[in-house]
Amino acid sequence: MRGPVITAFPKMPGLPKDRAEYLKLVDETYKSDAYHSLSIEGYSVTPELIDHVRGGWDPDHHDDDRKNRDALAARGYWLAFQAVKASVTDIIVGANSGALARGAHRDWYRQLFQPCVAAGLLRPGALAGYRNDAVYLRTSRYVPPRWEAVRDAMPALFDLLEQETESAVRAVLGHWMFGYIHPYPDGNGRIARFLMNAMLASGGYPWTVIRVEDRGPYLLALESASIGLNIEPFAKFIAERVQWSMEHSGEPAKAKGVP
Repeated sequence: MRGPVITAFPKMPGLPKDRAEYLKLVDETYKSDAYHSLSIEGYSVTPELIDHVRGGWDPDHHDDDRKNRDALAARGYWLAFQAVKASVTDIIVGANSGALARGAHRDWYRQLFQPCVAAGLLRPGALAGYRNDAVYLRTSRYVPPRWEAVRDAMPALFDLLEQETESAVRAVLGHWMFGYIHPYPDGNGRIARFLMNAMLASGGYPWTVIRVEDRGPYLLALESASIGLNIEPFAKFIAERVQWSMEHSGEPAKAKGVP
């Protein structure tokens, strides 16, 4: 599947010379990325809620912060985004992105659901490892592998990412295969998009947002890869979003037409 990905993708920019500027642009993308990624998963979030959870979060004194499902998801996304950004900081100075993500993705997942643990909705042990049961996807004919296979599949995935020489291949196939394996009970789509952006950073591509209004084509392209083993629609879909990000990098969010 490497060929169609390489053919579809714009030329790799290379690791950024101005790393501070690259990370500044990652920060500026957070609000849009959180809105779209959470909305794709069915959460009802607003720009105001996304701003609130990164600054005014106070579950000890506000019941809404402690109990609100959307607020908990948004807070978790903020924490996970910071963990991914820390990984990206190492990647853009030359760390092997696949090797780094092998361990770091577990921390991204823990951060994503830490607010639910703090609110008493999840046991801390629930975040300790991969799933121990079957999972089914609401909008797909694809059924992920049995939970027993995950323990072999995940190391194999990160072996491939670690050895892969093309950042575009790491990004596209990493995203798809993570969702294909579906290692966690929940949060796989969000982690797959985080993984995609960490792998994109290894080639100097900008952080890329998959918009909620593109949810249909996005899921259809993933379905084509998972059911028909045809990666080309998904490679083209991600490449188009990356190209758009490259052309609009640094613009204010409103100018980009996103919340």
